[in-house]
Amino acid sequence: MRTAPFASLRSLFVITDEQAMWRVQTQDDETAFAQLVRRWEGPIQRLCLRMTGDLHRGEDLAQEAFTRVFAKRKEYQPSGKFSTWLWRIALNLCYDELRRRQRREETSLDGMCGEAMAALEAFVAPEPAPDKSLVEQERSELVRKALMQLTETYRTVLVMRHYEDLKFREIADVLDVPEGTVKSRMAEALTQMNRILKPILAVESAKNSMKSDGQTVESVML
Repeated sequence: MRTAPFASLRSLFVITDEQAMWRVQTQDDETAFAQLVRRWEGPIQRLCLRMTGDLHRGEDLAQEAFTRVFAKRKEYQPSGKFSTWLWRIALNLCYDELRRRQRREETSLDGMCGEAMAALEAFVAPEPAPDKSLVEQERSELVRKALMQLTETYRTVLVMRHYEDLKFREIADVLDVPEGTVKSRMAEALTQMNRILKPILAVESAKNSMKSDGQTVESVML
């Protein structure tokens, strides 16, 4: 990879993702690639973390996603959105990881139990802010564990819509399905999360002498 001239560095902060990727694709521009990584590293890490339930594997998969972006740079279609292509690469890596995990779980009953518990318990978020209350931290962990109980089909849509704030149309493009399918999956994902979380939240509210009236899944998901 070769580095862009210093005079072009400032322009990298205003060019689009697609323009930066064009430089990577046609010129092996290392500076343009680094700019794409800076822009997208956080969202892709969060996606991989929430899809796999494992902080360290999420970070590894995010790094692998960018490695694949550069390795497959000649396959990128300039007519499409870079973000759609990147989300798709990251999701496929997550799906592969989940399938590998499932195969390992199926090798033995002990392995299955251990991995299943790890999938729930290892969903550790970055250190919470010091002023975040213990109740909020516990609730956040409950939501994340509930998220891991969804199938990858519903988890994908919920993560991309609720956590990454993608529009339904954008998610449909990434998944290559109709927008209506995305909306129905989102509705089902919220229904399942509600079914999982409501009994837990009721117990939590009673324990903390708090009223649970009006609490919804969206109001407690972080």
